[in-house]
Amino acid sequence: MPTAARQISLFEDVPEPDTLSGFTVRESGRARRLSIKVYPRGRVEVVVPRRTRARDVQAFVEEHRDWIRQTRESFAEQHLPEPFRLPARIELRGIERTFGVQYRARTEARGVRYRQLGDIVVLSGATGDAAACVSALKRWLAGLAKRHFAPALKALAASTGLPYARMRVAGQKTCWGSHSSAGTISVNYCLLFLEPSLVRYLMLHELCHARHMNHSRRFWALVRRFEPDYRRLDRKLGESWKQIPTWVGIY
Repeated sequence: MPTAARQISLFEDVPEPDTLSGFTVRESGRARRLSIKVYPRGRVEVVVPRRTRARDVQAFVEEHRDWIRQTRESFAEQHLPEPFRLPARIELRGIERTFGVQYRARTEARGVRYRQLGDIVVLSGATGDAAACVSALKRWLAGLAKRHFAPALKALAASTGLPYARMRVAGQKTCWGSHSSAGTISVNYCLLFLEPSLVRYLMLHELCHARHMNHSRRFWALVRRFEPDYRRLDRKLGESWKQIPTWVGIY
């Protein structure tokens, strides 16, 4: 499953393992060795310890090039490609709301703006530009996630006695959330698409890192103390990439 990272770094000079898109390198403070993750929609991620040299990453990818290609081909057989289309309706299970999306083109507009009117999100401007529309929708998702997740995280921290300094929202492509050494908890706005129990579990998981900045036995014992069903939830969270619409462009 995508796991929490202390820091993300991209090595732009490392070539992709083949012509498919989505090859990224993630620098993790918890990693002790290099590893490769292939996601069901074909994206490849190389996880490396801090201060790993770019040429070492390049050699590691080259060594595993055949495995990467075979794994991508295997996933492609199991999961048919989904065509990209802008949404007319967005269901956000994490906050139990559904929104309609309207597109209003404006001549000579260069960008796309959004407005939320009740249960309708209105995009106006250069709506013929799909990338600009997606960017506007992501800004809307980030703002919505911040309004709903901030009080939920604060309440969970109070009930568990697990502290954090602040919360930030982002659209991470590599993890559902993270907890920095400075006490900042980052949550992925894509959690809006998941069921509330998984949102709560992710927040609890990251709060427990206030005590243990690792995934040791003591860490999992603390998680189990507040959520006995953590194994099932953790496994389900790792499989929840399927719940993220293709247009979001994550996973």
